[in-house]
Amino acid sequence: MEKTNLKLWEALLPVILLISMLAFNVYVYGGDALSGSNQFILLLGGAFAAIVGFFHKIPFKQMMNAVAENLKSTSGAIFILLMVGSLAGSWLISGIIPAMIYFGLKILNPAIFLPATLIISSFISIATGSSWTTSATIGIAFMGIGGALGFPPAMIAGAVISGAYFGDKMSPMSDTTNLAPAMAGTDLFTHIRYMVFTTTPTYIITLIVFIIMGLNIDVIGTANISNISTSIEQTFYISGWLFIVPTLVILLIVLKTEPLIALLVGTILGLLFAFLFQSNLILQISGLETLTFQSVYKVLMDSITITTQINTTNPILQDLFIAKGMAGMLPTIWLIICAMVFGGVMEAVGALNVISNALLKMASSVFGLFASTVASCITLNFTASDQYLAIVVPGRMFAKAYKEKGLAPENLSRTLEDSGTVTSPLVPWNTCGAYQSGVLGVDTLAYLPYAVFNYLSPITTLTVAAVRFKIKWLNDEKASRIEA
Repeated sequence: MEKTNLKLWEALLPVILLISMLAFNVYVYGGDALSGSNQFILLLGGAFAAIVGFFHKIPFKQMMNAVAENLKSTSGAIFILLMVGSLAGSWLISGIIPAMIYFGLKILNPAIFLPATLIISSFISIATGSSWTTSATIGIAFMGIGGALGFPPAMIAGAVISGAYFGDKMSPMSDTTNLAPAMAGTDLFTHIRYMVFTTTPTYIITLIVFIIMGLNIDVIGTANISNISTSIEQTFYISGWLFIVPTLVILLIVLKTEPLIALLVGTILGLLFAFLFQSNLILQISGLETLTFQSVYKVLMDSITITTQINTTNPILQDLFIAKGMAGMLPTIWLIICAMVFGGVMEAVGALNVISNALLKMASSVFGLFASTVASCITLNFTASDQYLAIVVPGRMFAKAYKEKGLAPENLSRTLEDSGTVTSPLVPWNTCGAYQSGVLGVDTLAYLPYAVFNYLSPITTLTVAAVRFKIKWLNDEKASRIEA
């Protein structure tokens, strides 16, 4: 990144304009803002940043090169989104998702549904090391089960995301859990052990909140649950054999198979199981009297590419048994591309560097250093729209400052995770926020109040820093003296 003479107000101007325009746009459009208008607002934000760059003689080609690099870094996420769309479609028509809902309604008592969602999502995410995989598999199932029970979708999504990011943060297989200590200069397991001091109280509080929510919400009764189960049985062939597919996908992820490959395998197996188990449903969708190869092919291909609606005898299931396929992921992909344009231009004109340096200058005390790191991570999640940049850039900037303060590098790595990783899904135009919203079918701003673990984590890390609890120093004698 080339040095520029940007003043702080010039670097902040595009950010302020962007947030103001997005806020007004969401006010006007509400939940429909992600259909296209937010995307254009992000492009306008990029244009404002480019104007600032032109005033400082930043070549347009340099800005476009930065945008291209940003887009290149998100290509994997875009392909995963497309595969998640196809996976959801094949798992619906194969009966996998309906089977999860069917058995989930029999096992999960409404009173424990929310805490169970949090805990199970946490275990799956620790096992896979991926919050995205957790949302795309068990998360979709919980959205269906909770919807059938009468829980608000935003509340269910908050529990799924809280659990998913707890596992993503603590799993040794997670990319961010490996990236943070690498940037700070410590090792993986030291980093994970040190995160326990902030993550454990945050998780306990989150669990208590969801227990209280579950005990204080009115959901449908046993009779309605029975009616829903009967309707599912009338529409799909339900069997425990259907769980072979999700089990295999999770196993592939645990064995460190590339997510794209695991999702592709899950999609293909879903289509195969649809042919084997749901021939009557395929015949019904095709509208023909007998199945032909062409009609089966068309129904299965449509299920993974465009919207598929499964009609049932129960109105509650109408909204649950719909999958939008790969086409349903296009607005999210569109949002990611536009966000990367804004982030790329901001990086090219040097605005991100100016904002980060301003935050670094605020770190005159130990607490100020922690607070500046948290602010820097959150700012980059808003401006660069990518959780990896929210870890890498502050990690590179603050490593020397932590060392000069006599702080061990695991202080930095923990703070990067507590504020960079977990706040990324709370920003609608961040890649993580766009992904979670697209996969779970809930607007980011709708599930934000319920993503307790995510917004509580940076608060906890600042609280721990303020009281100097378990602050690790490079000099052990200094640590003993200060913590005494």
